[in-house]
Amino acid sequence: MKKLFFLFLLLPVLALSQNQISVDVHEVPSSKGKISVAVYNTKEGFLKFDKVFKCDSILAQKGITHISIKDLPEGEYALAIFHDENGNDKLDTNWLGIPKEKVAFSKAKMKTFGPPAFKECAFRVDKDTQIAISF
Repeated sequence: MKKLFFLFLLLPVLALSQNQISVDVHEVPSSKGKISVAVYNTKEGFLKFDKVFKCDSILAQKGITHISIKDLPEGEYALAIFHDENGNDKLDTNWLGIPKEKVAFSKAKMKTFGPPAFKECAFRVDKDTQIAISF
């Protein structure tokens, strides 16, 4: 009886189904280093390293690299991706702050004078989602 009661307590948590984003990163220039993905869930925290909701990385594969981000509750998210070709776990930039490594975003491209806004990159996740992003 206690197990059944405990199951009913957990059922609402399980009902808030955790989702997965499967990302195909196209035009990866080489198999050096890794592809890193940062998931953001608020416009206030977008592109701030200390405000990343979830992140992951995988070894780069020239051409297309596939990476999955698991256990995401329903919500609105934006992705920032970069090819950490030298494997130093950071986005290398020049003295002006312009990235030296390839960067990409969900649903938007880098602008002439900076990155896109959260709203331009955001997409809704309410089930497992597949997206393709190109460098």
